Amino acid sequence: MVQFDHVQKRYQSPNGEISALEDVTFSVMEGDFVSIVGPSGCGKSTLLSIAVGLEQPSGGQVYLDGLPAAQAVSRMGYMPQRDELFPWRTIWANVTLGLEIRGQKDEAHLQRVEALLERYGLLAFRSKLPGQLSGGMRQRCALIRTLATDPGLLLLDEPFSALDYQTRLSVSHDIHAMIRQEGKTAILVTHDISESISMSDHVVVLSARPGRVKSIHDLTPLRGLSPMERREHPLFSKYFNAIWKELELSA
Repeated sequence: MVQFDHVQKRYQSPNGEISALEDVTFSVMEGDFVSIVGPSGCGKSTLLSIAVGLEQPSGGQVYLDGLPAAQAVSRMGYMPQRDELFPWRTIWANVTLGLEIRGQKDEAHLQRVEALLERYGLLAFRSKLPGQLSGGMRQRCALIRTLATDPGLLLLDEPFSALDYQTRLSVSHDIHAMIRQEGKTAILVTHDISESISMSDHVVVLSARPGRVKSIHDLTPLRGLSPMERREHPLFSKYFNAIWKELELSA
């Protein structure tokens, strides 16, 4: 479904050219959940920004179903590090914001959003303001806002990083279940190895800057298990140690 094809990214700085990404190539199959991990500054978030059109590659291309990503942005949903809910808008007004911007606030789309809120236990809070909700509930609202436009591909840029550890475990479990239930393809950027293993079908490991694909770990033996069940599986420590060693060598 998604192809990162020899993607490069270079920046100009006062000290000369900086290479952030170099020859990044990998693919994501439809329905897969893929995590990207790597050392700080290796270009993980930059990859998502290029995919969604916030930045342009210096070389290479990202394709979605064979089309250049720039021509398929409307089929993507992007979830940044923070929930970015507007504090003066109700939960309902926040989760329907994407539909409002696209001029899609028709009955069919609104009914779908209402069904999502009900399915994930948030319908009773539709008239509340974001400040009245817990961090975990806000993140679920942010995902529902992303799902409201029915994107085929979800791009998640460290969406749990602002949460405390206990809430992070709970919310990652909930959002993993939501993405699986909705049948979406997802790419998650995270610096947390355990999180990547607990949620993904494949983990892409990037090298230190300039980011290159160092390895891709196939976690499909764990598919069908919840994040918490995966953390208790005998294979969990095997995958963790392998990825940790690769990141240590990149440091």
